[in-house]
Amino acid sequence: MTQIWDAADYGRNAAFVHGMAGGVVEWLDAKPGESILDLGCGDGQLTERLAATGAIVTGVDLSPEMLAAARLRGIDAHEGSAESLPFADHSFNAVFSNAVLHWVRNQDAMMAEVRRVLKPGGRFVAEMAGHGNVAAIRVALMATLARHGFTDPEEGVNCYPTPKAYQSRLERNGFHVERIALIPRPTPLPDSGMEGWLRTFRRGVLEGVPEALRETVVEETAALLAPVLRDDEGNWTADYIRLRFIARA
Repeated sequence: MTQIWDAADYGRNAAFVHGMAGGVVEWLDAKPGESILDLGCGDGQLTERLAATGAIVTGVDLSPEMLAAARLRGIDAHEGSAESLPFADHSFNAVFSNAVLHWVRNQDAMMAEVRRVLKPGGRFVAEMAGHGNVAAIRVALMATLARHGFTDPEEGVNCYPTPKAYQSRLERNGFHVERIALIPRPTPLPDSGMEGWLRTFRRGVLEGVPEALRETVVEETAALLAPVLRDDEGNWTADYIRLRFIARA
């Protein structure tokens, strides 16, 4: 399953992703003049914030549509995957990533590439989805898909690790983990609500369903979730849990 991104859709329905990144940005503690790679820079909104610190920030993303949006912001953005970064060895003081690593298929290859492009002693600072992330949403979507005869297309879309498991993986790949934490973060959704979230963050799953059925799946999934994730005024909150870490090469 490959997630498909649309820059305009992402801007409408996912602005909270960069808007709620203050904690991991604080952990990065970017300094003027240091070289930072934003791994999975997307449309460049958070990359732009990092560059405002005076750091020399480079972006990389796999989506041409998102890269085009980032470049319109003046970001030095390159096309490439996390498992095969288009940069020379020891290019960066830090590699930063927000809300991206849980989409990476080959975690070990990604970590090897991050370590390769970091300068000795450089830091890898990231926030990703952690164990238990969007548990209610996943169960509701899988139940809806199963009811329509689609078995487990949601399974394996993301990597949602525990801190212990991810720390062990980082250490196996040559990193020293300085700090790692699992952070519950209930996340208010924009006016597009749960239906907008599903269309944006499960677009790849929905593409695997016949077009005539997609809106039915979205509507039925949202209806299942309404009693637990929508308040009396119609506001939606996604059951996010984040994993944040600092590791040294």
